Amino acid sequence: MKRPDFMALALKEAEAAALRGEVPVGAVIASGDMVVASAGNRTRELSDPTAHAEMLAIREACRQLSSERLTGHDLYVTLEPCAMCAGAISFARLRRLYFGAADE
Repeated sequence: MKRPDFMALALKEAEAAALRGEVPVGAVIASGDMVVASAGNRTRELSDPTAHAEMLAIREACRQLSSERLTGHDLYVTLEPCAMCAGAISFARLRRLYFGAADE
């Protein structure tokens, strides 16, 4: 069985965010070959400055797993995380972070 292309899935989330008028960032949290959660930015839609793709994906994964820790899970995100998201990634104890582009 072919391993899913998690970054391609994150890009689809980013495209959907762009269509909603959001900054086009998408994120996927995976464990092995399974997607646990995915999200795109929703800051404007939710009127929430913390509704970044990474934050939303982390919240959903934690909810799905009934745990505040995501040890052993990987995060794929289309853009290098901001300081807020980097903090959440650390607090969630994600195993690995992969980002598609540096935020320069």
